Amino acid sequence: MSLIVMKFGGSSVGSTERMQRVARRIADYKEAGHDVVVVVSAMGDTTDDLIDQSKLLNANPQAREMDMLLTVGEQISVSLLAMTIDAIGHKAMSLTGWQAGIETEAVHGNARITDIRPQRIFDALATGHAVIVAGFQGATATGEITTLGRGGSDTTAVALAAAIDADVCEIYTDVDGVYSTDPRVVKCARKLDEISYDEMLELANLGAAVLHPRAVEYAKNYNVKLVVRSSFTHNEGTIVKEDAVMEQGMVVRGIAYDKNVARISILGVEDIPGVLAKVFGALASQGIDVDIIVQSGTQDGKADFAFTVSLNDKDDAIAVVERIRAEVPYREVTSEENLVKVSIVGAGMVSNPGVAAKMFKAIYDLGISIKMVTTSEIRLSVIIAAEPAQDVVRALHTAYGLDTAEQAFVGGPQDRR
Repeated sequence: MSLIVMKFGGSSVGSTERMQRVARRIADYKEAGHDVVVVVSAMGDTTDDLIDQSKLLNANPQAREMDMLLTVGEQISVSLLAMTIDAIGHKAMSLTGWQAGIETEAVHGNARITDIRPQRIFDALATGHAVIVAGFQGATATGEITTLGRGGSDTTAVALAAAIDADVCEIYTDVDGVYSTDPRVVKCARKLDEISYDEMLELANLGAAVLHPRAVEYAKNYNVKLVVRSSFTHNEGTIVKEDAVMEQGMVVRGIAYDKNVARISILGVEDIPGVLAKVFGALASQGIDVDIIVQSGTQDGKADFAFTVSLNDKDDAIAVVERIRAEVPYREVTSEENLVKVSIVGAGMVSNPGVAAKMFKAIYDLGISIKMVTTSEIRLSVIIAAEPAQDVVRALHTAYGLDTAEQAFVGGPQDRR
């Protein structure tokens, strides 16, 4: 008998039929003798509908009230799923995040979990119940309801798995597992049997949407065994763990791309010590994450440098740079959109020369210019124009020997929360 945490996203419970399918999967585990804790997101478009309703009444609602509103979606899901499980002859108990003992920091909209007291979960399991926990939510030590931000239900599932020492945490999504790249872009993408935490964390941070980075980070820190599998089929999934078996000759394990990129250039900056510290310190103080940074050579004591930020942060980043112009004089600041970051990831890259050269040649053969480059031990990213991005992904997938015989892709709408 095992203790299993299962997480289902909104599309997996988005209709009566799908809710019944999920209930049946949970019942199968119960009938096999396993204890089950299930984390569920809001059904289908419930969250988007609630946000739209709020905007009709208040264009700029307080973050606290938005948390009060959005947590309702998950509460609907857990109660309906518990009722569905009960209808097929198994005991189930639904719990909100705070009833499940999830305590968070006092930040609305993007809180981090600070503690979990799972005694109520253990009590329900001891009486034979499947425990259905609302994802994406918790409460502060003073009882304020909070939400965990994008990917919050993934994080809830992994955190609970760590807190209750579960044998495995299964993340059910709309794909059969983790693929070498997006199977919607490359039909012959390869499904990976295993992938390491570090590789999965890089892919998640670089745009692969199958798992949220915070959930992978939590799994790595607490050594939670993750399995990514489809809620629409019973195929074997992908295991995410510390030391994944690398297929022979497979130096690059995955290719990701991210269209949420903007480049900001600061031109004609005095080339004196401390300039970069002032610029990026000011950006950090406003909570703006900076990714790739490139500085050109100096001329007449002046330098140019560029960096990338999330497209959503572009205007705020420019405003910060303009505010510090008196402190950090420059000639002008410019920005560029319609960009994409394409990345290759693989633990074998560090010990194999020529990986970067192969990437640059594949892009050159398509007649595409590379605007920026950044590297780490297990990944290499380039910034290019957005329009040919999918052609680049396909070319790289072939260049690194990741193509398989074309296979049918079975899935539904993507679960992101």
